This record gives sequence, structure tokens and C-alpha cells, in this order.
Amino acid sequence: QVQLVESGGGLVQAGGSLRLSCAASGGIFSIGDMGWYRQAPGKQRDLVARVTNVGTTNYKDSVKGRFTISRDNAKNTVYLQMNSLKPEDTAVYYCNAQWRDGHWRPFFDSWGQGTQVTVSS
Repeated sequence: QVQLVESGGGLVQAGGSLRLSCAASGGIFSIGDMGWYRQAPGKQRDLVARVTNVGTTNYKDSVKGRFTISRDNAKNTVYLQMNSLKPEDTAVYYCNAQWRDGHWRPFFDSWGQGTQVTVSS
């Protein structure tokens, strides 16, 4: 089973920066899309940013220009650089990856355990 391990969350003041990392490991043949989602207390989990295996990205409108998603295919790792953080960015951030374990196999979906990001005003 594929595991996604996240790191890099924490407490930061408004205007500060954090970098999240998520490494995938296990029986991976290839990884398709990778992304970051977030969930604030009492709210649904929403897409923050997503990147395809050829580097095409898309972002939630409220983070455009502040967050940058990137990936290292050789390391099966996705990153989220978060700059100019705001209190409303406070949430648990989850990594997501679509992977398959063979050339003709379907893609499966896996999630990380989540990492807390707290932005103080």
C-alpha cells in the first residue's frame, strides 16, 4: 500500500512563510496528479493546489500569487511553498496522490495524514 508522509506544518505569524513536503512510498509504478487540500474546523476539505505529472498546475483563487506547488518525480515528492500567509490559511493540510502499481493498472487515490498550519494575526 502506498503511504504519503507530510512534513513542514507549524505555527507562523501573518505574512510569514512555510514549506510543506509530501513523500510517497510503497508499491508505486507511476504517479499521476499530486495535490494539496486543506480543511478548516467546521468546513469541508477544499483543493488548494494541484500539479500533473508534466508540471501543469492549478490553484484555489485565494492562494494564487502566494502559494507555489511543485514536484520532484524522481523522489515521488510534492511541495507547497506558502508565502504571505494569512490567518484564513489556518487549516489541516492534506497531501493527495493518484498512483498505479503497473502499466495497465487503474489509478488509485491516497491521502496523507494531514499537517496543521496555524497562522496567527
